[in-house]
Amino acid sequence: MHSIRSIFVATLAVVIAGVTLVFAASLGLALAGIASVIMLGSWIAAKMQPAPVRARCYARTGKPGQREPRIWNDGRGTIIDL
Repeated sequence: MHSIRSIFVATLAVVIAGVTLVFAASLGLALAGIASVIMLGSWIAAKMQPAPVRARCYARTGKPGQREPRIWNDGRGTIIDL
Protein backbone atom coordinates (compact mmCIF):
# COMPACT_ATOMS: atom_id res chain seq x y z
CA MET A 1 0.00 0.00 0.00
CA HIS A 2 2.86 2.36 0.80
CA SER A 3 4.59 1.77 -2.53
CA ILE A 4 1.35 2.26 -4.50
CA ARG A 5 0.78 5.59 -2.74
CA SER A 6 4.34 6.75 -3.47
CA ILE A 7 3.97 5.78 -7.15
CA PHE A 8 0.69 7.72 -7.31
CA VAL A 9 2.24 10.80 -5.66
CA ALA A 10 5.28 10.65 -7.95
CA THR A 11 3.06 10.35 -11.02
CA LEU A 12 0.92 13.24 -9.84
CA ALA A 13 4.04 15.38 -9.29
CA VAL A 14 5.32 14.60 -12.79
CA VAL A 15 1.91 15.48 -14.31
CA ILE A 16 1.75 18.77 -12.38
CA ALA A 17 5.32 19.63 -13.44
CA GLY A 18 4.46 18.85 -17.08
CA VAL A 19 1.32 20.98 -17.03
CA THR A 20 3.28 23.83 -15.44
CA LEU A 21 5.99 23.53 -18.10
CA VAL A 22 3.47 23.58 -20.95
CA PHE A 23 1.67 26.58 -19.42
CA ALA A 24 4.92 28.53 -18.94
CA ALA A 25 6.10 27.72 -22.45
CA SER A 26 2.82 28.82 -24.03
CA LEU A 27 2.82 32.00 -21.96
CA GLY A 28 6.40 32.73 -23.03
CA LEU A 29 5.55 32.19 -26.70
CA ALA A 30 2.53 34.46 -26.39
CA LEU A 31 4.61 37.24 -24.83
CA ALA A 32 7.31 36.84 -27.49
CA GLY A 33 4.66 37.08 -30.21
CA ILE A 34 3.11 40.19 -28.72
CA ALA A 35 6.53 41.82 -28.34
CA SER A 36 7.46 41.03 -31.96
CA VAL A 37 4.18 42.48 -33.26
CA ILE A 38 4.74 45.66 -31.24
CA MET A 39 8.33 45.97 -32.48
CA LEU A 40 7.23 45.43 -36.09
CA GLY A 41 4.50 48.07 -35.73
CA SER A 42 6.98 50.51 -34.23
CA TRP A 43 9.42 49.91 -37.08
CA ILE A 44 6.72 50.44 -39.71
CA ALA A 45 5.50 53.61 -37.98
CA ALA A 46 9.05 55.00 -37.90
CA LYS A 47 9.46 54.24 -41.61
CA MET A 48 6.22 56.02 -42.49
CA GLN A 49 7.04 59.31 -40.78
CA PRO A 50 7.23 62.15 -43.28
CA ALA A 51 10.62 63.58 -44.16
CA PRO A 52 11.21 67.26 -43.36
CA VAL A 53 10.27 69.46 -46.31
CA ARG A 54 12.12 72.67 -47.06
CA ALA A 55 9.72 75.59 -47.47
CA ARG A 56 10.70 78.37 -49.84
CA CYS A 57 10.16 82.07 -49.53
CA TYR A 58 11.37 84.40 -52.24
CA ALA A 59 12.97 87.78 -51.52
CA ARG A 60 10.93 90.86 -51.99
CA THR A 61 12.08 92.85 -54.97
CA GLY A 62 12.65 96.57 -54.89
CA LYS A 63 14.35 96.84 -51.47
CA PRO A 64 18.13 97.18 -51.60
CA GLY A 65 20.21 94.99 -49.30
CA GLN A 66 17.44 92.59 -48.38
CA ARG A 67 18.27 88.92 -48.64
CA GLU A 68 15.97 85.95 -49.00
CA PRO A 69 14.76 84.67 -45.62
CA ARG A 70 15.47 80.98 -44.95
CA ILE A 71 12.42 78.98 -43.90
CA TRP A 72 12.43 75.24 -43.26
CA ASN A 73 10.58 72.60 -41.33
CA ASP A 74 12.76 70.28 -39.24
CA GLY A 75 9.92 67.92 -38.31
CA ARG A 76 9.27 69.59 -34.95
CA GLY A 77 8.16 72.95 -36.28
CA THR A 78 8.80 75.62 -38.87
CA ILE A 79 12.02 77.63 -38.52
CA ILE A 80 12.20 81.08 -40.05
CA ASP A 81 15.64 82.69 -40.31
CA LEU A 82 15.23 86.34 -41.18
